[in-house]
Amino acid sequence: MLYWDHAATTPPYKEVVETMAEIMKQHYGNPSALHQAGEDAAKLLKRAREVCAATLEVQPSEIVFTSGATEGNNIAIKGAAIQYRSRGQHLITTKTEHPSVYECFKQLEGLGWEVTYLPVDENGVVDLQQISEAVRKDTVLVSIMHVNNETGTIQPLAEIGNLIKAKNSRTLFHVDGVQGFGKLPVSLKDWKADLYTLSAHKFKGPKGAGILYVRQGVTLFPLLAGGSQENGQRPGTENVAAAVAVAKAMRLAQERQEQFCDKIGKLRNLLLEEIRNIPEFVLNSSRQGAPHIVHFSYPGLKPEVLVHTLEELGMLVSTKSACSSKNSEPSRVLTAMGKDKELAASGIRISLGWEHTEDDANRLVHALHQSVEKLRPLTVKRG
Repeated sequence: MLYWDHAATTPPYKEVVETMAEIMKQHYGNPSALHQAGEDAAKLLKRAREVCAATLEVQPSEIVFTSGATEGNNIAIKGAAIQYRSRGQHLITTKTEHPSVYECFKQLEGLGWEVTYLPVDENGVVDLQQISEAVRKDTVLVSIMHVNNETGTIQPLAEIGNLIKAKNSRTLFHVDGVQGFGKLPVSLKDWKADLYTLSAHKFKGPKGAGILYVRQGVTLFPLLAGGSQENGQRPGTENVAAAVAVAKAMRLAQERQEQFCDKIGKLRNLLLEEIRNIPEFVLNSSRQGAPHIVHFSYPGLKPEVLVHTLEELGMLVSTKSACSSKNSEPSRVLTAMGKDKELAASGIRISLGWEHTEDDANRLVHALHQSVEKLRPLTVKRG
């Protein structure tokens, strides 16, 4: 089986697994405890925070360890909205955000906040002029992802951040960085980001672990009540082994980012060209997208049929994102990009990882052609 679902999750680095297992065995003390075992655990946690901070070129005190991006996004968005509601109750996001961001705004909207959901163009990119026009004096927060988890669309974060701050310097800028870290350059300073979330299992780290960057000077209302761990933002006994594993995975991913972009980007271009030449497929990803995601539709066919056909041929691909793949509704992301219902309901995502080779890509292309030949009689003709 060839695994083509790295945007859903990645196989962890061997070094990460070994490090995590060693710490769980030998350094199981509670970092808040005053005895030697606790102090040893606290030192490991401190070092992990320093490594994560250095990777992002920020301060260790600005790193909050979380269980992943869903928790991080909720802490950032809801925490900022509640903490700064005296400034106003206006929030901005896009129509194509990950569910862990989009649903946060839907909840806040139901509780009385006003939310502007920005549209995107046919490639999934938000319009800079519309962002500038949307920011108001009472805008507390803008949240825009780095890379779209379905199509691989890259948002121009530096331009967006500068526009936001030029319009209202007090408006906070949150970036969901899950699909971008380790694949593309990251510069929180250039983006003028106040909040940034990551999930370790997207860059060969452990599941159930991630970080939230909270710029110094920004206060978030704590969603959980408890102890003072993680600057009070995330109370509860810290998962030291996971924190160290996150730090190791971040360091390795950053060191190999340029190499990843070059190697995997070439394979993506190969797949884009081959898929474009299959008449039954409609590409939804642009050439300017992230190096690891290819998205296309097979109109007239339920996407799960193609997924299972490819699986029989040894290829594991996905529909939509992992967080919404069991939802049979048309893709919210593709709909926002102007795709009709048939295209939006028949999307397939291929996402690449370090392990893939040109031979693997050619095998996938062959399997796609085989699948089309087999499924063509089942396809409902358009129009």
